Amino acid sequence: QVQLVESGGGLVQAGGSLRLSCVASGNMFRVATMNWYRQNPGKQRELVATITSGGSTNYADSVKGRFTISRDNDKNTVYLQMNSLKPEDTGDYYCNADVLRTRYYWGKGTPVTVSS
Repeated sequence: QVQLVESGGGLVQAGGSLRLSCVASGNMFRVATMNWYRQNPGKQRELVATITSGGSTNYADSVKGRFTISRDNDKNTVYLQMNSLKPEDTGDYYCNADVLRTRYYWGKGTPVTVSS
C-alpha cells in the first residue's frame, strides 16, 4: 500500500513563493522516480518536474529557473520549491510516484492560486 499526501498549496501574489511537500508511505520511496504535475481548470494535465531515485532532475520549460524539485529519502518526502510565481502557474498540483515503471501512484492534489 502506497499513499501520497501533498501539502503547502495556497493563495499567493504574483512574484511570490510557495513550497509544496509530498509525503509517501510504504518502503518503495527510495527506488521511485517522483514527479509533480499540475492541472488548470479546462486544461490538460502537465508534468512540471521530475526527480529520479538518484537525484537527477528535469523541468518543464515553463518553470525552468523558477522551480526546484528535491527529495529527502530519510523522510520519504519530495518537495517543490516554487519562486517567482506567475498567474499561469495556478492549478491543482499532484504528486506522482513512478516505481520502476511498473506501478504508479497519485496524491489527491493541493491547490495553488497565483493572483495578478
